[in-house]
Amino acid sequence: MTTLFDSKLLTAEEYGRLENDGRLTELVRGRIVEMNRPFTSHGFYMNRIGYLLTQYIEQHRIGRIVVGDAGVVTQRDPDTVRGPDLAFFSYQRIPSGQLPDGYWPATPELVVEIRSESDRWKDILQKVGEYLSANVLTVAVVDPIPLRVHVYSADSEAAILNATDLLTFPDILPGFEVVVGNLFE
Repeated sequence: MTTLFDSKLLTAEEYGRLENDGRLTELVRGRIVEMNRPFTSHGFYMNRIGYLLTQYIEQHRIGRIVVGDAGVVTQRDPDTVRGPDLAFFSYQRIPSGQLPDGYWPATPELVVEIRSESDRWKDILQKVGEYLSANVLTVAVVDPIPLRVHVYSADSEAAILNATDLLTFPDILPGFEVVVGNLFE
């Protein structure tokens, strides 16, 4: 990650209006930070997990899934805009119907981050903390190398699930379940 220094701190809205120059970035405490572009398998896992969750969400008509680094404001003054790999917003937080303009006015209930080879756990855990502090209920970090999922919430200890364990989100998506190993097929 490289911080692109500028003398002025940006707001989330100013950041969102910047011209896209092709770089993958996030806004961290008002400063633009350049991210590494993930390897191709990252996109496969994002699609696979999004597919499984979208099937459940559409069947139960309870909200929306966003993918592909869609911006989520996790902090204000100075502003931070993170781009989770996948996020679930219930209709309680973002009502059905027309989508809001700009960055949505609520945080998602669930965020899924997929660990890339270049990601440092220190940076991942910082993001997890930001999401939880911003009222995200659960953050799942999918780690493809050992076929694990690390699940974090504000009210319980972190859980590390192995390939044969069942991944569930009972407080957010009651009845959703998938064997962790199936996320990587």
